[in-house]
Amino acid sequence: MVAKAVRTGAWASRIGERSTASWIRCLAVASLVLVAVAIVLEISQLGRLIAPLPAETAAITLLGLAGLAAVASNRAIMTLASRLEMLSWALDSAPDAQLIVAADDRIHYANRAFRDLLPGPAESPLDRVRQALCPDVESEAQFRRLRGRAAAGVSATAILALSEASTAYPGHLKIRIDPITGYPGFSYWSIQDVSASQRSEAALREERNVLAALLDNAPIGFYSVDDAGRFRFVNRTLAQWLGSTTSELLTGGVRLGDFLASPPAAGTPAWNPFRAQTAGVQRGEVMLKTRQGRIVPAWIAQNVAESGAELHTRSIVCDLTPEREWKTALRSFERFRRCFANAPVGIALVDRSGRFEEVNRAVGELFGATPQYLKGRQLIELLNAKDRDRIATKLAAAADGQADPEPVEVRPMRPGDKTLVLFLGRLDDPEDGALRGDIGTGNTRAEAGEGLTLHFIDVTEQKNLEIQFAQSQKMQAIGQLAGGVAHDFNNLLTAMIGFCDLLLLRSPPSDPSFSDIMQIKQNANRAANLVRQLLAFSRQQTLQPRVLNITDILYELRHLIERLIGEHIDLDVVHGRDLGLVKVDQGQFEQVIINLAVNARDAMPRGGTLTIRTANVHQDRQLRRGHESMPAGDYVLIEMTDTGVGIPKENLARIFDPFFSTKQVGSGTGLGLSTVYGIVKQTGGFVFASSAQGQGAVFQIYLPRCEPADAAQAARSDTGEVAAVKDLTGHGTIMLVEDDDPVRIFGARALRNKGYKVIEARSGEAALDLIRNTAETINLLITDVVMPHMDGPGLVREVREINPEMKVIFISGYTEDAFRQRLDSDVRIEFLPKPFSLKELAAKVRDVLVAGVG
Repeated sequence: MVAKAVRTGAWASRIGERSTASWIRCLAVASLVLVAVAIVLEISQLGRLIAPLPAETAAITLLGLAGLAAVASNRAIMTLASRLEMLSWALDSAPDAQLIVAADDRIHYANRAFRDLLPGPAESPLDRVRQALCPDVESEAQFRRLRGRAAAGVSATAILALSEASTAYPGHLKIRIDPITGYPGFSYWSIQDVSASQRSEAALREERNVLAALLDNAPIGFYSVDDAGRFRFVNRTLAQWLGSTTSELLTGGVRLGDFLASPPAAGTPAWNPFRAQTAGVQRGEVMLKTRQGRIVPAWIAQNVAESGAELHTRSIVCDLTPEREWKTALRSFERFRRCFANAPVGIALVDRSGRFEEVNRAVGELFGATPQYLKGRQLIELLNAKDRDRIATKLAAAADGQADPEPVEVRPMRPGDKTLVLFLGRLDDPEDGALRGDIGTGNTRAEAGEGLTLHFIDVTEQKNLEIQFAQSQKMQAIGQLAGGVAHDFNNLLTAMIGFCDLLLLRSPPSDPSFSDIMQIKQNANRAANLVRQLLAFSRQQTLQPRVLNITDILYELRHLIERLIGEHIDLDVVHGRDLGLVKVDQGQFEQVIINLAVNARDAMPRGGTLTIRTANVHQDRQLRRGHESMPAGDYVLIEMTDTGVGIPKENLARIFDPFFSTKQVGSGTGLGLSTVYGIVKQTGGFVFASSAQGQGAVFQIYLPRCEPADAAQAARSDTGEVAAVKDLTGHGTIMLVEDDDPVRIFGARALRNKGYKVIEARSGEAALDLIRNTAETINLLITDVVMPHMDGPGLVREVREINPEMKVIFISGYTEDAFRQRLDSDVRIEFLPKPFSLKELAAKVRDVLVAGVG
């Protein structure tokens, strides 16, 4: 009954949102009512106790009790009022807004902090609070969820934003709603202004996000692993390096060892990426392996915190790939710089005006100056005066974007004997401000504009080779012509000399025609000497080189040379000490010396001195003299110097041309020096001439020095001169193949006169047919080399198939070397050059048949 009375008396008064004093008064009245009710109830209980007492005693007892009750009630009311007032002041002094809300959403109590927070009528529904705290749909939904939880008897908390329209300043409120036990639908609200803490938390959260973003996106990796190598933390940068994601590394069950390219050594802790077990701070290079299998070189520094199950690392990872790529690029640039500096061709950068900006070493060598000297100088100032205007025009055109891709020839002012080819190209910067590198020093500078690239190639050697080639082609053409003429003449001379020999066999010396025949033969021999000179010039003569000592040859020739040059010219021969041996044809070499001696004699009509000097020469590097180039090596030098009138400069380049002569008509053939040139070149040597008008001439012959081993072998194979065969007769069957009728007729008659049976054939095909169809044994085959259709070497190959032991003699107006290359290397042959006499032919045949050489 007391509880029911309290509820009825308390809430029937509708305290609502009144002032604090009226609210206290209401509480006091309610308290008195409650006390009175309690007293009545207690007295009723007491009445049952005193009922048995006398009436007077019971009355007195009741009156005393009533007085005591009144006094106690007054004291209780005063105490309760004091406590309620203190409670009211405490609630109003609280910094947080507090209120009591009834089930009908009306505010039954609100303290001063709430009224300050949301000014307005004291008595107002909760909608005003909702409107103030719910400026948007999301906030209103959150407010409804909060009220719903409170209505369900569950405490709820939420943070809502204040709108600017409902308060003097925007902010955040933390609302906590607790249901009041025993009063269904009533709730106690505590509203706390957490704007400052929210701002602090937001600032802290922002800083935390910034720090997290910094760690996540830092250019280095961060990670932490536990004692089992499991990732406790990893930033996004490292995860991307490893080809994975942060979530996968943290929750995917992967470990640090899964990303090591090389498995750690046995006993190494799972958290240690290094091979060696070290304590404290660790650092070093580690090769990581990504999910995709790519190897990433990395540098890791870490320290280890705690121990046991609490162990964890604090690790920093640096990807060394960019550094190594940068180092590679730097090394590449350095290699390019060295390549530029040491390039065998000249490379230079010039500005639009043609001023050198960058120059490599080759350009300096081409212009006879250092690269530092050339920088800043105009290109055209360094060129030959004849080339300046032309090159200036081309530079201007190239700077305007009209560069001619064709190279141009230029000649530097110094040294003046060089010829260069210049390639011009425009160097356009990709942007106005391009980074141009000082390749020579490795420095770089930002510079706007355009320039030109120049490439210089020294073609001096090429030009000389072109001149040499043209000269060689000319000499070769003349030589082929001379060789062809000599071949035809040799056929004619063979017939003339041969038939003269046949006539002389039938004509005794007393015969009046004997002297005439001898005159014909002598003139034919003179013609043969002229043909030999033509073959010597064209390098088509047959040589029989032997290892000889030049000193011995000159000693034997000295008397002959003195007779040739006459008494009015002194001969001085200076022999070199320990002179090396050379491999030459002695007769041809003697011809060279005699021709040069005769040429010197003709240059000294009033007398003078001819000096012949020999020496060993070691050439360290290639020697260039005019258009000739002599490689390095060991040589024997034969130098012939005269004190004659000299050779004019304009004639010096032509003195070795055939039929070129400055002598009077009839005084020379023009083949003397050309023969010298041909013999020396065919021997493998070199001949150079130097002279000046009125200062005599010097001819230098360089012959390759023969190695001692080659000299010893040649000495063993040199059997000396074969004794002359007195009896030239013989017997046997000989096949003579010759397409030139006079030569064939002469040869057949000569051999028959010596006792041989001769089968004649005019062609290779005819000879082959005779050999296949004849039953007679043929002891020797004599064949011309050059014939229509089947030539001599082709015939011999066919004959060897039939009779491998057939003996063969080749006869030809060409050299032996000209056809030997067309034969098999194992074929042994004999050779008889045209023109030959009857005695030479008979001697060669007897020698082959008797010696058994096949």
